[in-house]
Amino acid sequence: MMFKNNSENKPSIAVVVPCYKERHKILDTLAGVPDVIDKIFCVDDNCPENTGDYIEQNCSDNRVQVLRNPRNKGVGGAMVTGYKEVLKFGAGIVVKIDGDGQMDPSLISQFIAPLLEGRADYVKGNRFYLLNNLQQMPLARLVGNALLSFLNKFSTGYWRIFDPTNGFTAIDTRVLAMLPLDKLDEGYFFESDMLFRLATVRAVVMDIPQKAIYSDEVSHLNVFRAIPTHALKHLANFSKRIFYTYFLRDFHLASLEWLAGPLLFLFGLYFGVSSWYEAITSGQEASAGTVMLSALPFIVGLQLTLSAIGFDVDNQPRIPLSSLLNKVTGHHK
Repeated sequence: MMFKNNSENKPSIAVVVPCYKERHKILDTLAGVPDVIDKIFCVDDNCPENTGDYIEQNCSDNRVQVLRNPRNKGVGGAMVTGYKEVLKFGAGIVVKIDGDGQMDPSLISQFIAPLLEGRADYVKGNRFYLLNNLQQMPLARLVGNALLSFLNKFSTGYWRIFDPTNGFTAIDTRVLAMLPLDKLDEGYFFESDMLFRLATVRAVVMDIPQKAIYSDEVSHLNVFRAIPTHALKHLANFSKRIFYTYFLRDFHLASLEWLAGPLLFLFGLYFGVSSWYEAITSGQEASAGTVMLSALPFIVGLQLTLSAIGFDVDNQPRIPLSSLLNKVTGHHK
């Protein structure tokens, strides 16, 4: 049951802050959380700096409650711990911010507004939207996040969403309850995996322009090291999403394009390369028939694949699940 803020007759709003080696910034972060928030869960992810104890000893905010993981699970594991506690608490919306000071808590009101208005199910920050912010972003993060964003579009189907590793998020807890929390990635792939899981239930995701704050903090994520491992996970999620969306839940022309396009493309590519290699080694020119047998499936396969991608771009969910749930339950935010 959704807990209500009786003073305004609005859903209760909670914040989850994963804490790991952020002791020097955490109190300032918590102090900036606006009064609109009813509860703050700080998850000490077996932090060697004992951040949880530090918060309890130095933070007087009655909204703050410390949760502890017995072992270090990573940011995803910490968030799952926090999300489960939020669902028990009964909040209607839960916001995620990091404790390193890179996210301005005063923006929380902008993040929860689309959820309260029924325009989105999940809202996330986008540091790439504001051009002035890009000048402050370290080059390695800029290039690495751009590459990860491109991979994320394929794996999740949210083609108009950027900056997938952004950890400033807000979600309707009714949609959160639909997700298999125990299957979420426990590491830095967590935010991208969240988007994949949201795509499987066809939740509406919205980007909010956000200015990141860069000072003396040290990022725990090395984007270039993450790209190879993240690429494999994106490939796995992409394969599962295409199967769920175009073969398990529905079957139409795009399904045939996803099936035939890559197969024809790869056949044409393989046959062309092998024929070219054979012609080079034997010294004999390939016949016109051989060239056509390679070029035709390659071109047709490429066109079918591009057509399938085009359909996928237009197939993004447009009606928020929260709006559908409101109609079923008769509840309106």
